[in-house]
Amino acid sequence: MTPQTADTLADDFVLSITRRLEAPRELVFKVWSQPEHLARWWGPKGFTLPSCQMDFRPGGAFRFTMRGANGKDHTLQGVYREIVPPQRLSFSWRWVDEAEDCAGPETQVTVTLESQGDKTLLTLHQARFDTVSARDSHGEGWGESLDRLTDYVGGL
Repeated sequence: MTPQTADTLADDFVLSITRRLEAPRELVFKVWSQPEHLARWWGPKGFTLPSCQMDFRPGGAFRFTMRGANGKDHTLQGVYREIVPPQRLSFSWRWVDEAEDCAGPETQVTVTLESQGDKTLLTLHQARFDTVSARDSHGEGWGESLDRLTDYVGGL
């Protein structure tokens, strides 16, 4: 058994996903920055995005409502912290419960886009979760959402 260091323990509460997309970086950035595009890919498999309010600028807020196949809504909100077209965006993330209260801890999501010719290497980093199960749940949701993003930009 390997001893766990403080760094290892901290990494347990961090999500990092990398995907290679068959689309240029400028296009990938665009589909993260415009509600009409987000509505086509955001959310896990079987989800829709019936509400997508966003003020895409540093300091601007967003609020999305995803609807599951079972009809249940899941609302999240945050603030764009950093936007560097077409290479990086960073935003806060917090779930909103049915009483319109913030539910759970606020995390920070950073998406970096690295140009690889006419393809893009996307890295999504989200931290810091309170539990490993919260990290894993987000990993599953982001994984399915990024699958949808991959399919979407491949068809543009």
